Amino acid sequence: MAQNRAAPAYQEYAAAMMTRFEYRTLTLAQRGLLYSMRLECWVNQFLPESPEILARILGFDPAEVAAELPYVMSFFEVENGRITSPELESYRAHLDGIRERQSDGGKATAAKKKAAKTR
Repeated sequence: MAQNRAAPAYQEYAAAMMTRFEYRTLTLAQRGLLYSMRLECWVNQFLPESPEILARILGFDPAEVAAELPYVMSFFEVENGRITSPELESYRAHLDGIRERQSDGGKATAAKKKAAKTR
């Protein structure tokens, strides 16, 4: 059932990111780290707060991750040792809401059809 799968992608408008001062002031390495972390957060919902473990997961040099991490953290939140992306989690909830409303609508339509057949 396709409805029981996680959304495979998130929609992002380039202008929404490109107009943010926080993004525009990042270096090339920082932008790469930011997007690597966003993609990982989309797939796994969170990342570990530890720069060493984060670097291992992302496949980057630990010293470079530790040096660049403070510059990208304005895009994330940290709670209980986990880095999350509030923006992506909000979008995930939005997609889940759409999927739930579609499911409810389909069930209601099926119930109406079944009731009409039994009359």
